[in-house]
Amino acid sequence: MILKNLLNYFFVLLIFSFSTCSTKKSKSDIEIEFVQDTLNVGYTYWWPESGPFIGQCGDELSLVFSGTVTDLQRPSNEAGPLYNSQKGTIEINEVYKIKDLGDNRYANQKFITTDCFEGLDLNIGDKVLVSCYDFEDKYTLPGGKSILKIPDLEDPLIASIRRYIDKDQNALQLKRDVGLWAQEGLGRKLQEVIKCAEEMNSEKPSNSIHNQ
Repeated sequence: MILKNLLNYFFVLLIFSFSTCSTKKSKSDIEIEFVQDTLNVGYTYWWPESGPFIGQCGDELSLVFSGTVTDLQRPSNEAGPLYNSQKGTIEINEVYKIKDLGDNRYANQKFITTDCFEGLDLNIGDKVLVSCYDFEDKYTLPGGKSILKIPDLEDPLIASIRRYIDKDQNALQLKRDVGLWAQEGLGRKLQEVIKCAEEMNSEKPSNSIHNQ
């Protein structure tokens, strides 16, 4: 009887260990206990590129999340001759990447506000996928393709960007997703980043031994 109980006990432990392993979190699976506060994100309007794939080889993303537009103000000339300003607020639903910027690190704010909404054709209630970078140790948005409208929070773009983050922004993992991003006008840019990754991969020394 004791032996039987011991076997049952070890069987339960075995099942538990397997279930724990199978539910191991990925890098993009971030649990957030939101605070009712707002993070102001700057607008690097002078950057020539926007979206999740900027730079020749894909600059590091700093803050990536999905959310819902909750407020949009009228465009204004507050920024003077530099750019057209339109302030808005996004309620964050899920966070997929947080880069530690020291004192300016994301601190679980439930909302972000920025003034780069002009020309994005967004409305209150729209779902969005947001890709932030950092500039001078602060989170920033280059506007344009860095705030993508999505139909819902199960959109394939989210699965794709999460895979990109989980693989340390290895663009080779997104080869099959070029068509998906092309629908957002980002297919060629993704191909450029993939090409860079292929070139860097080919330059790595081979460990294989070739017979002479």
